Amino acid sequence: MKHQRIHNFNAGPSALPLPVLEEMNESLLNFKGSGMSIMEISHRSHWFDDVIHDAVARIRRLMNLGSEYHVLFLQGGASLQFAMVPMNFLEGSASADYVDTGTWSSKAIAEALIQKKNIRVVASSKDRNYAYIPKNLGFDSAAAYVHLTSNNTIKGTQWASFPDTGAVPIVTDMSSDILSRPMDMKNIGMIYAGAQKNIGPAGATVVIVRDDMLKKIPEGLPTMLSYKTFADNNSMYNTPPCFTIYAVQLTMKWLEDTVGGIENMGRINAEKASLIYGTLDRSGFYKGTADADSRSQMNVTFRLASEDLEKKFVAQALENGFGGLKGHKSVGGCRASIYNATTVDSVKALCEFMDHFEKTNG
Repeated sequence: MKHQRIHNFNAGPSALPLPVLEEMNESLLNFKGSGMSIMEISHRSHWFDDVIHDAVARIRRLMNLGSEYHVLFLQGGASLQFAMVPMNFLEGSASADYVDTGTWSSKAIAEALIQKKNIRVVASSKDRNYAYIPKNLGFDSAAAYVHLTSNNTIKGTQWASFPDTGAVPIVTDMSSDILSRPMDMKNIGMIYAGAQKNIGPAGATVVIVRDDMLKKIPEGLPTMLSYKTFADNNSMYNTPPCFTIYAVQLTMKWLEDTVGGIENMGRINAEKASLIYGTLDRSGFYKGTADADSRSQMNVTFRLASEDLEKKFVAQALENGFGGLKGHKSVGGCRASIYNATTVDSVKALCEFMDHFEKTNG
């Protein structure tokens, strides 16, 4: 029986590629002839060993990672990483620089302060409700790391490119734009990303960490809160989130073999963003919330003339097969999340609906 699928613009958990869902569906009852579901096989089995090794290998190829990087799978979402990063990399009087660009970077700052770690907020865009990415940044050359949130799902802003931090490594939360476009890894000490926005379903966090960062980790941390534990045990010190890792593996396979890699994915994502921002800019009916030079290619945030009109827009959109367009509960408004799995056709259809809604309600 065929089920009707909608155009999915959810901010997370979000759209997955249809071929990935179809392959997962086939594996639910009998994975690779094992007679067991993918959710039933042992994480110590050769079946799962193949899954996690292939997932890591594909991430390495897609991101062109050198041997100095470790690809790990953790749990607890990006929110746990907010606490683990300072716990692992700020020992004693060591300090770090943070840039505050919205909710998730603010939470990362708060988690470091809870631990009474020595951090410095070098810039913030709070003065204009996080509508822009700060410029003219000054970093401490002695800092252990600089922390950035690469894309801001709630406010709809994104770093077009990372700032020059000199010799200081960047630690970046890339939960919502990892693998969405090519990136320069030259000064990246660590990336962390909750899977549920761009690379899989909820339940796993991908951590990509450089050797020299691992050497900074002090002894005596709780076992499950040290990155060394995961690096030393191929992410399998305890039972990992097997099903989510399997879904990530299939998504990486789709991205590598079907899409053709990050360069192609970046071009597709730029096209999608251009389409929907073009619709916003042609109209005084919809008002984008982010400055033009700070706009996100992943989360397009906008307002209408009133909250009642926004509710009507979201309701009528859903009636017409467009889901997930309500803005985050903390800010209201509307938001279209156009992650990797959201197709150009879905974005074109949304733009047509937006034009029609404006004509009938403008």
